[in-house]
Amino acid sequence: MSKGKKIGYIRVSSITQNTDRQLDDVELDKIFTDKCSGGKKNRPGLNACLDYIREGDTLIIHSLDRLARNLTHLKTIVEELNSMGVEVHFIKENTIFKGDNSPMDNLLLKIIGAVSEFERSMMRERQTEGIEIAKRKGIHLGRSPKLNEEQVKELKKMNDNKVNKVEIAKLFNISRQSVYKYLKLGEL
Repeated sequence: MSKGKKIGYIRVSSITQNTDRQLDDVELDKIFTDKCSGGKKNRPGLNACLDYIREGDTLIIHSLDRLARNLTHLKTIVEELNSMGVEVHFIKENTIFKGDNSPMDNLLLKIIGAVSEFERSMMRERQTEGIEIAKRKGIHLGRSPKLNEEQVKELKKMNDNKVNKVEIAKLFNISRQSVYKYLKLGEL
């Protein structure tokens, strides 16, 4: 590893996921974290990391898919960091990219990145298939409606009687936006 700082970057897809398993045994000088999709290119933690990191530093990441979701983005970030004199170390894949542009490093980055991208697309495909099967079986996906049919009828009646939408929301313990959504149900 280089003589600079060891910088860690951790990303999980949602705020409910735990970051503990990533880089927990790695000694780092500074850690940047994101709790959002890897498909987003504008990530606050990654942006702060890229602003902070300097020549001679090493960026340490649990795995390729934590940095980027597709090969183009991955390659762009790694090449940008390497051009700044920053090494990029992926723990899971046990690979270090130093920017020496060796044919083997370039090939390895493309192969590992392509496999990660392929795995992600297969996962999305299976998820879509599962959702379609559930819909065909009549299985409700997502959050259950807060109001039952009778309550929706009552909500609409109150609206017809010019009751303030804020008052309706308070009575049913829902947001004003939800009141509008329930009112639209009858307009379809």
